[in-house]
Amino acid sequence: MIMPNIPALIAWGLITAFFIPDGWTPNEGLATLVGPTIHYLLPLLIANTGGRMVYKERGGVVATVATMGVIAGSDFLIDQFNATLPAGESELGHVHMFIGAMIMGPLAAWVMKQLDKLWDGKIKAGFEMLVNMFSAGILALIMAIFGFYILARIVNWIMDVLSLGVSWLIDTGYLPLVSVLIEPAKVFFLNNAINHGVLTPLGTQMAATDGKSILFLLEANPGPGLGILLAFTFFGVGVAKATAPGAIIIHFFGGIHEIYFPYVLMKPALLIAVVLGGATGVGTNMIFDAGLRAPASPGSFIAVMAQTASDSYLGVILSVILSAAVSFLVAAFILRLSRKRDLETEDALAKAIAQTEAHKGKKSDALSGLAAAGAETSAAAGYPLVEGASGAATGASPYATDATSEGEASAGAGGASSDREIKKIVFACDAGMGSSAMGASVMRNKIKKAGFDGIEVINLAIANLDASADLIITQKELTNRAQQKNPDATHVSVDNFMNSPRYDEVVEMIREQRSADSE
Repeated sequence: MIMPNIPALIAWGLITAFFIPDGWTPNEGLATLVGPTIHYLLPLLIANTGGRMVYKERGGVVATVATMGVIAGSDFLIDQFNATLPAGESELGHVHMFIGAMIMGPLAAWVMKQLDKLWDGKIKAGFEMLVNMFSAGILALIMAIFGFYILARIVNWIMDVLSLGVSWLIDTGYLPLVSVLIEPAKVFFLNNAINHGVLTPLGTQMAATDGKSILFLLEANPGPGLGILLAFTFFGVGVAKATAPGAIIIHFFGGIHEIYFPYVLMKPALLIAVVLGGATGVGTNMIFDAGLRAPASPGSFIAVMAQTASDSYLGVILSVILSAAVSFLVAAFILRLSRKRDLETEDALAKAIAQTEAHKGKKSDALSGLAAAGAETSAAAGYPLVEGASGAATGASPYATDATSEGEASAGAGGASSDREIKKIVFACDAGMGSSAMGASVMRNKIKKAGFDGIEVINLAIANLDASADLIITQKELTNRAQQKNPDATHVSVDNFMNSPRYDEVVEMIREQRSADSE
């Protein structure tokens, strides 16, 4: 729910950075955007996204109205409390209902979905629209009242507990200890639950009050991962050493932190390095009272700098440098101790990449690229080549696996051949954002270079596929779902959206179609 709305959070952070009285270009009028955006717009966007995930547009509408009840209920409770305070005592600020939206959004949509099932097929002809509209409106009212009187109290209590916990950690100087949880959680892909479920709502609340929050830096700091990759660059062996420099660029400037996870998994003792590096970064930010105005996503150095508060540049930059230095020194020590053993088991990175993708639960373009780079390095180093299932030569070590080849997966999905004229190509993935967008960009360039016009190439979430696509490209584990959404289209499966030989086959197929049409 949070991830699709990160652009809105970034926009709010930039509005804050530019237009508040202490901003880069103060503007009294535009600064009035800050409060309503953080208090109403962002929670409602999150609720709408959660509702749509459960029950599409209908769920999104009910979820949005219901969440408005949670927001109003929380404000009412806090206003009542403030009215009882003695004159001159500091009043409580309103709670921004991120957590409330994350609860109410899916809940309201799920209830709507269950109610619709009760009278599905039982409504007399001509009354369908009346029942559909009024049932959604009435349920939205009921859920808003529930949110106002019940959920608002619960969420306010949760936020009080979490805020007190964070305040205690900051006041006592123990905040760096959270790295013991966050850094290992990142490696096992549990960081999103911590980051988006707790740190982002609390950090946003702090930023709305103080103009910045250190919580946005607990997970986004690229320093610990940079230190790991630098250690492998100088002290690693084999494929890990060869691929680490390229991984540094992807991690540090691209913000794809998952690229360094396999390096840690191949040697779990390196968790010590990232924990100490993370704690160093947090401690540095505490000393300099540094923070970001809004979440930095993805966690690249560029994104971090863009969201850094105007008085925090020194602290944030030092936190990245020092956390990278500590992580590098500890990791280098560990790598040097185990260098002899590492030389005997140079296939550890390949196993770690597979383990990382298993933790993530799906393929990763960044990791696939890392594996491909490793395979090229293996071949250059003289590893023997074997014939893969599709007949392509692959490096036997360290990347030979029993996985089905891309060619086989594609053939099973219909292959790159079609009697249907291709005018619209759709790249589909789970979210319809990152990986499919990159694949669509690659295909557009190939089609442009081939000189074809009149072909639309777009990317979508697989749930949004319709019958308009002539050719659909998905990763092989999603092809069956895509075929169910549009069985009449040509379906092509790939392992890696960024670099697949199937794209050239698609271009050739278009060429053959156009040649046949011209004859």
